[in-house]
Amino acid sequence: MLGGLLKGATGVGAPFLAVPIMAILVDVPFAVAVFLIPNILSNAWQTWRFRSEFSDHRFSLTWALAGMVGAGIGTVALARFSSAVLTTSVALVVLAYVVFRLANPGWSLARETAKRLAGPVGGIGGFFQGAIGLSGPVSVTFMNAAGLPRPQFIYIMSLYFLAMTLIQLPVQLVFGVMTPDRMTYGLLALAPLIIGMLIGDYLGKRISKTTFDKVIFVILTLLALRLLAENFF
Repeated sequence: MLGGLLKGATGVGAPFLAVPIMAILVDVPFAVAVFLIPNILSNAWQTWRFRSEFSDHRFSLTWALAGMVGAGIGTVALARFSSAVLTTSVALVVLAYVVFRLANPGWSLARETAKRLAGPVGGIGGFFQGAIGLSGPVSVTFMNAAGLPRPQFIYIMSLYFLAMTLIQLPVQLVFGVMTPDRMTYGLLALAPLIIGMLIGDYLGKRISKTTFDKVIFVILTLLALRLLAENFF
């Protein structure tokens, strides 16, 4: 429900909040597998609901497909890189971005520049999803810099996450991570997730763009700190 609250209000953050809490009580593969079905369906719902808010289909498809390709490459290439170096570098860049935005609240990435970078950045975010299981520090940072209003931000991020989770499902099935029991738990978890999303959506409609950006900054900061904590503690 807490993950759904965050997802409904901002379009991001549910796995970041829910999976670590679940992993305290169970093992990480169980937590990741159980949350996969709710993650797929919640992102599919928000993608469909906000589909009319974003008219640049070339941009959104480039972004989503690049994420899928990057996630596949990241999964394959994981053994070739030091995850500690990768995650520390990303965390420091994210923290630098948050500090920069707080010092320059009116700044945003030009839309034409964002279009040119959608493919490369989408692929990098997908790579980190495959390599370390977390694309948010790259993908959320980029889309926040693009200065999208809340409905467009939710659509583009939900589409992106949906594309990558659709890749995860067959891989989990092949390697036995997703089992019938875990899929059942995931389907049962939909009820509290949806309740949380409905409450979060209600609250999200009533917050200003400035407040929305601050919530995203908090999420990014916590993501960066989580990455640093995993490497140094």
